[in-house]
Amino acid sequence: MTNYYKQRGIYLFLTKLFFLLIFFSHSYAQNGGTEISGKVLNDKTKAFLPGATIQIKGSTNTVITNDNGEFKIVTYKDLPVVLRVSYSGYDAREIPIDNIKPVVVELEETATQLSDIVVVGYGTQRKRDLTGSIAKINAQEVAKIPVASFDGQLQGKASGLQVITNSGVPGEGIFVRLRGTTSINSSSDPLYIVDGVFLNNTSLQTTVLGGRTTSPLADINPADIESIELLKDAAATAIYGSRGANGVVIVTTKKGNYGSKTKVDVNVSNGWVEADRSVLPNLISGPEVATLVHEYWVNSGQPERSPFRPVSEGGLGAPEEQKTYDRLAFLLRKGYIQDYNIGIQGGGSKSRYYLGAGYVDQDAFFKVIGFNRASLKFNYDHELSRNVKIGVTNSLSRSYRNQARLGDGPQGRLWGSAINNATYSPTHDASGALIGLENTYSLVDNYDVNTVSLRYVGSVFAEANIIKDLKFRSSISADYNLYDEYQYWNTGTSIGSAVGGKAISSITQNSAWINEQVLTYKKVFGEHSITALAGNTLQSNELKNTYAEGNGFANSNYKLISSAASTLASDSWTKHTISSYFGRVGYAYSDKYFAEVSFRSDGSSKFGKNNRRGYFPALGLGWRLISENFLADVRWLSELKLRGSYGLTGNQSGINDFAARGLWSGGSPYADTYGTPLAGIGPLQLGNDELRWEKTAQTNVGFDAAFLSNRLSVTFDYYYKYTSDLLLQKPVPASSGFAQYWANVGEVSNRGFEVAINSDNIRTKNFNWSTNLNISSNKNRIEKLPTPITQYTRDWVILQEGYSLNSFWLYEQLYVDPKTGDPVFAGQDENGVVTVEDRKILNSFYPKFYGGINNTIRFRQFDLSALFTFQYGNYNLNLQRFFIERNPATGANATLLNRWQKPGDITDVPRLVSTGYNYTLDQNSRYLEDASFIRLKQLSVGYSLPAGISQKARLTNVRFYFVAANLFILTKYTGDPETNVTSNPNAQGLGGFGTPPQPRSFQFGLNVTL
Repeated sequence: MTNYYKQRGIYLFLTKLFFLLIFFSHSYAQNGGTEISGKVLNDKTKAFLPGATIQIKGSTNTVITNDNGEFKIVTYKDLPVVLRVSYSGYDAREIPIDNIKPVVVELEETATQLSDIVVVGYGTQRKRDLTGSIAKINAQEVAKIPVASFDGQLQGKASGLQVITNSGVPGEGIFVRLRGTTSINSSSDPLYIVDGVFLNNTSLQTTVLGGRTTSPLADINPADIESIELLKDAAATAIYGSRGANGVVIVTTKKGNYGSKTKVDVNVSNGWVEADRSVLPNLISGPEVATLVHEYWVNSGQPERSPFRPVSEGGLGAPEEQKTYDRLAFLLRKGYIQDYNIGIQGGGSKSRYYLGAGYVDQDAFFKVIGFNRASLKFNYDHELSRNVKIGVTNSLSRSYRNQARLGDGPQGRLWGSAINNATYSPTHDASGALIGLENTYSLVDNYDVNTVSLRYVGSVFAEANIIKDLKFRSSISADYNLYDEYQYWNTGTSIGSAVGGKAISSITQNSAWINEQVLTYKKVFGEHSITALAGNTLQSNELKNTYAEGNGFANSNYKLISSAASTLASDSWTKHTISSYFGRVGYAYSDKYFAEVSFRSDGSSKFGKNNRRGYFPALGLGWRLISENFLADVRWLSELKLRGSYGLTGNQSGINDFAARGLWSGGSPYADTYGTPLAGIGPLQLGNDELRWEKTAQTNVGFDAAFLSNRLSVTFDYYYKYTSDLLLQKPVPASSGFAQYWANVGEVSNRGFEVAINSDNIRTKNFNWSTNLNISSNKNRIEKLPTPITQYTRDWVILQEGYSLNSFWLYEQLYVDPKTGDPVFAGQDENGVVTVEDRKILNSFYPKFYGGINNTIRFRQFDLSALFTFQYGNYNLNLQRFFIERNPATGANATLLNRWQKPGDITDVPRLVSTGYNYTLDQNSRYLEDASFIRLKQLSVGYSLPAGISQKARLTNVRFYFVAANLFILTKYTGDPETNVTSNPNAQGLGGFGTPPQPRSFQFGLNVTL
């Protein structure tokens, strides 16, 4: 009944909120203007042109056409006025309007497809003017994929962007790389900027959850996003200096339009998630596992240790007499998904606004675990006068997680308890009592691990036109996150039983603020145009944590730490600041030749006094060949532009805020002569005044081309990135009193290419079919590293000079001897012995190429889209198989059914035995699998009511839709090739152990626009 009242309360809250927002929107809407309506069509096919821009000439009053090519715009000027109508790939038109009759505007396809406006660092540019590599992603397409964090929705959407969903738990961290991994210790995640606010993308999680971490980006509601741009090369990213080495993701949220009527958009969807059984562990039956266990002990020469002896001898009976206890079937469920969003936007002659509210609730596909988020968004811009404008952006969210303890090792693992138990082992005894404390049934009943994230992201700005062509903007932005973690383990769990119950509380506060001033100058004179900007930034980031733990509780009615028999507590604080100045100058001549130079200097409190400031210049050049006379008669070529750039960017993440300083710490007590502890201090860290920025130099060359009246467009880029002065800890002699200190050691390179192809296959009045394909390749290499670094337990992963990061260091199993059933390894001596010198670096986690292909079809009122994502040439070390196969008494999968059993058997699975190297050599290449895949990531089908029917109901648009995700996958890998046991970026490719795969999801929805 609790869930019923909870859901009913949510529905009542959203209903009240809906009507409140409707009331607000109608009360806010301004009256007295003149409404102009119409439709925008292709002049030849008469097909609708959704997304065309309609502007009242001489004002900022702008609206966008809907899916049926229709628009309504309000002007506060007296008629006549002039409408400027533009659409990507078409010549713009200006239409005089002297009455309020609906107007039909027909646009002609143009000879260029580079007229799109894209967001760049501190401004916007026409795509044709770009010298850097920037990709734009359709936010409406992204929002279709039902994952908690919007970065997970970007998979397969743009070239150069690698996105991997490591877990099937909603709200968990996503592995994202833009043009490869540039660092070993520092973060290689891109910089995320939302409405000018630099977002924290480092998880605030502090409690142990088995190596997995949560995603801070899950606090952002994707329904509020208007556009997403990816800045990839140095010409595009150097303006962000120390934050741009890994690329930049710029997110712009909805803001409404000046001079437009209020638009209310309501989107409701419900559905479910379920297990994709093709990637679940292929567990075998109780009798089959019992057979393996019995064979294991017989082959080991210890048949008396087999539990499968006659009952009269104290055994469990013969293997074939055993039952099957399917813990996984008990744990799985159909999880419920519900998603509600309402957005209100519009504006008057001097103001525009957007107000959005959303609630999403996602169950995992296995019991207990889930994620929900409630969010509120308000953006407002107002022109105080012709020359002064002010505005605010505000986003407030509350994210709640029923956390999952996943991965390798920790107790209390829901998923692991269902996988790593022999299926012949009972879950309950004869009396019905639960057996064992790591029992799946017990954990489901006693699981209490949760997190609440309260987050505010916002900014306020003022903008003034000082003189003609010169504008000044000042802004202050903040990102505040309160992250509250709580765990309670009662005596019915292994964690709680040892101490009489355990409670853990960890509260983390992250406060970041940024103040920026920017001067922008734009001037066009004849065939010349100049754009210039200069600015400065001040930013600060402060992180606090308070941790408390209590052990020993009277009973489970008392869960507060203050009720515990014993307690302990700790706290921490850290802070860093950055001061920056930057500038950029762009020049264009005759719309053919383009040059841009940028520069940024960052000073960080993290570095040594001798190297606190870093300098990051960049240069970009462009040549639009299509405008040259020698291509004037080439009719099949619609666009051709060459681009090239070179620049430096930096990185400072991954080191602590005081890494360059020699530190002393309290908490080092000593005893007086009576043994009483006294407060003391002790050395903590060795300083390094020469510590300096990581630097990444990047070269990029590329071209943009379009053919057949822009029906086919191609973008190609080749890049080379070289990172030097890696921030790593360097060992020092023990006689110094320290083990290591922070230093600049090592170099890493990335080189690759990207191709994006957009094809307008068929375009008629009633039928459109388009295809978007992107494919990328990146080769990563450690160029310099004095000493190899191993990662994760058992040193499965190694970082070594001359090889890629995330390479596997293993004993290479050549084959299984058909005579003996024992494995044969490379380097084995005549006595069958292998040593650590025989280990080899075999393959890596990174693919040879990856990408996505999306097809979109529109037929009359129907629309269909299908997105496939793929990777090729990547490998995973399958830890799920490793931990299950090494001892069948802790579970077994179907792989062991192919084991060697008698002389002459040909297989790569050795005979079952407890001795030798068969199952005791942990770093065995037998578990290294080809993890290439192609996955149907998203399939959506929609139907929009005809405009006539919608308008009779006084609605602008009504669309019904169905969305499915992860419908199927083609792979040779045993399991889900995207799962990983840990969030450690240097230990990727350790597949699946204790980590659930991605589920299938199905949603039905309704989108109504008023």
